[in-house]
Amino acid sequence: MFRHLFHCQGRRFSRPDFDDEAPDGRGRHGYRGGWEGSGGGRGGGFGGGRGGRGERRVFDHGDLRLVLSWLIAEKPRSGYDLIKTIEEMVGGAYSPSPGVVYPTLTLLEEQGHIRIGSTEGNKKLYEITPEGTEALKAAEPAVAAVRERIAHAKARQQRESSPQIVRAVENFKLALRLRLSRGDLTAEQTQAIADAIDAAARAVERI
Repeated sequence: MFRHLFHCQGRRFSRPDFDDEAPDGRGRHGYRGGWEGSGGGRGGGFGGGRGGRGERRVFDHGDLRLVLSWLIAEKPRSGYDLIKTIEEMVGGAYSPSPGVVYPTLTLLEEQGHIRIGSTEGNKKLYEITPEGTEALKAAEPAVAAVRERIAHAKARQQRESSPQIVRAVENFKLALRLRLSRGDLTAEQTQAIADAIDAAARAVERI
């Protein structure tokens, strides 16, 4: 009976579909993703195609390397800065773990796409290399696709975490809990509550 209306609240705690790569270059599902499909292995370019689980995907296999490279191309950045910047880009819906980001930075460094340019306190600042700039230029369509998916993910996160909707859902849950705690309901009262919830669900669907 309550499943329909609670669905919105449940989605608030979900996150967009990101597929990080493991340190060995494999996706979470165990297959190697990303650049092999558009340049080949460790010496290849960037891969940005979709696949797998459909429209909600934001980072496809290999896209994290692409995102890190373009952020570093904007200005030298530390690993921590990259993690926080990506988190902000998607509206707080996702934050890549250090265990994913730092091995990926090492891989980019081994490929010659980035290098350690300077330090900021005890933080290494990575900068793009000429080879990395060329790889990004060749991957402009993939960059545009990832930017678009990130923008959509941020907009979706902002919609789903709207403070007005969260407040309204919490008010509904509290009102229902308080009413149920007051004692047994008659059949007519139970039906009236069910009708009110169903009516609210239909009203939301019509918006």
